[in-house]
Amino acid sequence: MMAKDLYEEIVELRSKGMRAALATIIARKGATPRKEAAKMLIYEDGRQLGSVGGGSAEAEVRNEAVSIMESGRPKLLSFDLANVDPVESALVCGGFMEVYVEPVLPDPTLFIFGAGHVSRAVAEAAKPAGFRTAIVDDRARYANPERFPGADAFFVGPWEEALARLPVSDSSYLFIATREHQFDLLCLRFALQSPARYVGMLGSMKKMRLLFETLQKEGLDPARFKKVFVPAGLDIGSETPEEIAVSIVAELIAVRKKKDILPLKRIGIGAFES
Repeated sequence: MMAKDLYEEIVELRSKGMRAALATIIARKGATPRKEAAKMLIYEDGRQLGSVGGGSAEAEVRNEAVSIMESGRPKLLSFDLANVDPVESALVCGGFMEVYVEPVLPDPTLFIFGAGHVSRAVAEAAKPAGFRTAIVDDRARYANPERFPGADAFFVGPWEEALARLPVSDSSYLFIATREHQFDLLCLRFALQSPARYVGMLGSMKKMRLLFETLQKEGLDPARFKKVFVPAGLDIGSETPEEIAVSIVAELIAVRKKKDILPLKRIGIGAFES
């Protein structure tokens, strides 16, 4: 059986919305188990593809990879192979090496629920900002490549069926802007039970309170409401679909970069209960 190509595996992982970490020996001195440019891919579940030499050094690389996937920040690790456990001393040659470990992260995907004017503007603004876009709607005459030429995917059909097909992960961003209250409710119910990193919704606070009250009566934990940004977008006085799109994409970037959003910007459970 042919061994997996490491680079092809990285492409496949990113396409599936999965994370990993790539370790590369970038410098060495003296005798080391592997040469420069030796690589190892570490998966989220702890599996690995390739090797940077084995032993305690490789084990430390695997351990560090976990936090690197979480933080999204690379790290340079140094190993003095002369200072090893006596049990391992026969397995190493006393050299020194540096291993650069970098995160392999999927492109964030923005799922846009609704194919109206604002949604089209948001899709156009999000693409150059580094987001893949997926359009979700029950109307093929609106959710199509002609109307959304830059979209990466379309999920079209009855809302319940379309939602069931969505590959939402913790690198996903959800923006809800459907044409009817009942569809907003369906999408919000789905979004609040998903692992999505961001949930934003177009609409007034009054509308959100009504939706939250309905979901709370259904038994949904009100603490989940803290995930929702409403109204979606930073407050820049936007009015037109294009201006609203700029404010929403700015908010998406802020969340992606882990910048703090003012507490009053988020509805939160406190606002709901007041």
